[in-house]
Amino acid sequence: MRKSIPPKERLAITLRYLASGCSFTDLHYIYRCGRTTAAEVVKEVCVNIWIILKEKCIPTLTQEDWLHISDEFKQNANFPNCLGALDGKHIRMKQPSDTGSLSYNYKNFFSIVLFASCDANYRFTFVDVGSYGKCSDSSIFKNSEFYKRLQNNTLNVPNSKPICSNGEAMPYVFVGDEAFGISDHVQCPYGGKNLNLKEKMFNYRLSRARRYIECTFGILSNKWRIFHRPIDVSCDFAEILVKSCCVLHNFVHERDGHNFEETLRIVGFEDTNDVINIGPGRATAVRDKFATYFVSEEEATPWQNNMI
Repeated sequence: MRKSIPPKERLAITLRYLASGCSFTDLHYIYRCGRTTAAEVVKEVCVNIWIILKEKCIPTLTQEDWLHISDEFKQNANFPNCLGALDGKHIRMKQPSDTGSLSYNYKNFFSIVLFASCDANYRFTFVDVGSYGKCSDSSIFKNSEFYKRLQNNTLNVPNSKPICSNGEAMPYVFVGDEAFGISDHVQCPYGGKNLNLKEKMFNYRLSRARRYIECTFGILSNKWRIFHRPIDVSCDFAEILVKSCCVLHNFVHERDGHNFEETLRIVGFEDTNDVINIGPGRATAVRDKFATYFVSEEEATPWQNNMI
């Protein structure tokens, strides 16, 4: 007869599994329950964590929320009109069954992809989990609900706003690496090696904003050490594990009250809703205007020339 496990112990089993990176066999010996029972407990609790905490910890953002995030990026990363940083993280897995080479990525291991955006306080604002490791960040982004809402003007993106005095209105943007490509409301670095001073400065300032998603992934991995080893479960199970960890990441962040300054010390580094349907030509023009702004006397930081 299967052992009945109290709710508190079920939660303890799940949190130990996520936070320590132990196996179901370890849980079997620690909690004196069957390996299969431990797996079922973890899956059930993770599903409930996602259902119950998703809207609380990763809610749908309003225009006021986006404006607050933009102010944080302006203050902390010196990048105006920035709504978030985008990137994908490969979650290492043991070879999933019935996927062939679809889960085998360019880093030469099997994975599913966590695509996410974050704010300037290392909190996730959107997560998409479950794409095959073979998929590129750009294709995952364009197939995501986030991208569809961005294109359909249902993401509550604020109206365009000037980034300097007496300047023209500039769109609010997300920042990403070269994989995403420049497009509506998405800015990426200038490509190539023979860049002028203005282009190098833009790439540096964009990288200051984009590092927040890299740091968020790092904090996630070190808080929930299940990401330190290949996950030996099915793709569907792995998807809900990753989602629950993202929700718990934001939950712990809010509970502990970490803000930018505290994280800085710990880590050790410093009238209609206006949609601009810009093609590549207009998008690069927007990037050029950001680049010009970053080398202007009004916005130039004291250290930026030393960084390039």
